[in-house]
Amino acid sequence: MQILRVFNNNVVLARDELGREVVLTGRGLGFQARPGSAVREELIARRFVPADNPDSVGQVLADIPPERLRLVEELFAEAVRDLGATVPALAVVAVADHVHQAIERVARGEPMVYPLRAEVAHLHPQELAMAERLLARLNERLGLDLPQGEAIALAMHLFHAVTGSASMAETFVQSALIGQIFDTLARAYGDRFDPASIDAARFAAHLRYFFARARTGTQLDDQVGAVGSALQARSPRAYQLAQRLRALLEMRLDHTVSDDEVVYLALHLTRLESGMSRARA
Repeated sequence: MQILRVFNNNVVLARDELGREVVLTGRGLGFQARPGSAVREELIARRFVPADNPDSVGQVLADIPPERLRLVEELFAEAVRDLGATVPALAVVAVADHVHQAIERVARGEPMVYPLRAEVAHLHPQELAMAERLLARLNERLGLDLPQGEAIALAMHLFHAVTGSASMAETFVQSALIGQIFDTLARAYGDRFDPASIDAARFAAHLRYFFARARTGTQLDDQVGAVGSALQARSPRAYQLAQRLRALLEMRLDHTVSDDEVVYLALHLTRLESGMSRARA
């Protein structure tokens, strides 16, 4: 690999064996290096392959102390794995930059205020609970006192990692779409629908992994036609509502939703209806 730019002693931009621009980190990787020189590959600790703006990614990483980057990567990766997902490399860059900026803001006496706690707790309870644990561990390991509000931002970074969305902007679009879907369920079921129920949380989790599949162009394809026909007969309301959600998802995501995905949406809605019936009994 050949160095294209040296950001500091620990971060360089290089061209790899496939001709891609990659950002490399490693202690001493950029020390006395020059554009055009070969990368000392034994020093590489991490490799990031940005789809665009590699210079910006390199500059962000150059501003973060290496030990801080390592710690955030370690703890964030554990949290993402606990949510059942793998860690996109660039999600580590985004959350490390966020934590670094949060630390700098607190040092300046300028903590950020996050007004979205109720919304995040409503839409992403699993990510928020994990983010609160992540924040506590960061504070403990760094010897800091980052405010509890930072858990809101960390929850959205976890949601971003789980869904594999291309950017935090796309993450907020997907979060808003879950909110729209929950609003649709509330209109359909009225007060019977409890967004804090375990069945609602499972439904939200299904949507998160649907977004992750949609991101990679894959969908469920289990040939469940017979199950779909049985659901239409046994739970017509759930199946009709699943079709309405299909239309909403197709409109917002601008691609088709398979029949099998609709069946799984209907199965989750049937579970929701069963839970609402038990709650009223």
